[in-house]
Amino acid sequence: MKVILSVNAGSSSVKVSVYRAEFGQDPVQLAEAQISGLTAPPAKLDYTRGDTTVSKDKEIDTKTISQKDAFDQLVETLTSDKDLPELSSRDDIGIVCHRIVHGGDHTKPRLISEKTYHSLEQLNDLAPLHNANSLGIVHACIRDLPGARNVACFDSQFHSSLPPHIRTYPIDQKIAKSNHLRKYGFHGLSYAFITRQAAQFLGKNVEDVNLIALHLGSGASACAIKGGQSWDTSMGLTPLAGLPGATRSGSVDPSLVFHYASDVGKLSPASTKDLHISRAEEILNKESGWKALTGTTNFGVIASQYSSDPKMALAFDLFVDRISAFIGSYYVSLKGQVDALVFAGGIGEKSDALRRAVVEQVGCLGFGIDESVNKKKIGGVVEDLTKEGARHRVLVCATDEQFEMARSCALDREFW
Repeated sequence: MKVILSVNAGSSSVKVSVYRAEFGQDPVQLAEAQISGLTAPPAKLDYTRGDTTVSKDKEIDTKTISQKDAFDQLVETLTSDKDLPELSSRDDIGIVCHRIVHGGDHTKPRLISEKTYHSLEQLNDLAPLHNANSLGIVHACIRDLPGARNVACFDSQFHSSLPPHIRTYPIDQKIAKSNHLRKYGFHGLSYAFITRQAAQFLGKNVEDVNLIALHLGSGASACAIKGGQSWDTSMGLTPLAGLPGATRSGSVDPSLVFHYASDVGKLSPASTKDLHISRAEEILNKESGWKALTGTTNFGVIASQYSSDPKMALAFDLFVDRISAFIGSYYVSLKGQVDALVFAGGIGEKSDALRRAVVEQVGCLGFGIDESVNKKKIGGVVEDLTKEGARHRVLVCATDEQFEMARSCALDREFW
């Protein structure tokens, strides 16, 4: 038996899930702890052990806290819990799996060696909101948890099946190949989980299922899944392409940013010795999206004020329009052979208003939603929202990236 920690470092939060695992079997979750609000203090701690809520929105007594600081506090919280005997000290940790957003050409999880670590550092500029934070925690684990094996699980690995005509950009191919400029796609850990769970729910083998999946959160994307593999996805070389998000623009005219400001090619003051961020990247990644349109990054607020605030209505309608456009495109790409449209992610799982608006927009394709079921709180891992008589199923899936990472480690002998 091994204790596996799944670490998910976002741009403003760090989440750690604890699993008990036997080789070759699905892991069993023991606890989960998260510190959020790192970019908008005060940071807050949530901690659950099984079905028990130990802490909820507990304020962290510090003005500023980094991802590495947050991770250290989370491990301290877990190891000091007397009701979690499997993890009484840091020495009990056998495997730490890390969500690495941009994995370049990696097609499967990798044991992190010094060589792997430095190769991942080279990708930091392509996912500036995530990779550097994740690698900072990896470095801390290598230093502070010498008895644990560190494994990189890549958000891009699920999309390694993208066909050449979809992953290729129409630019000089010599330059494209030498600079690794192609569509990579992200949210792959989520899509891998969604694909397996949806196939199981539909009573099909994974390799026989075709889906249009939506991971909708502060970062949002869409994915066409053909025969259980990624066929197309909305994000590209970086997570910026495709759908808008809380602070991201999503796809815009490539020339737009040059008309936005005169200094967009210069380095941002937020750049460091190891991480180079241009003003253009900063504007499109951190100063756009719903925040720019409404002043809030909370989509629940946007949806609730739709009828009373034109700014909120604009952001909501724009999001629905962009999502629907990808659904239509992927429906054609899959030639109408679609087993289900699947909503996932924080917004996809919680916003019945968004699900209703999107399904109404794409209803001409044969999707229909049962509003009485749609309004209910989602209980299981997969729920069926399909309206009676609809040609295609509509599902919602409580996705679990941490479980997906732990499962991949539990099933691979290399990591044991």
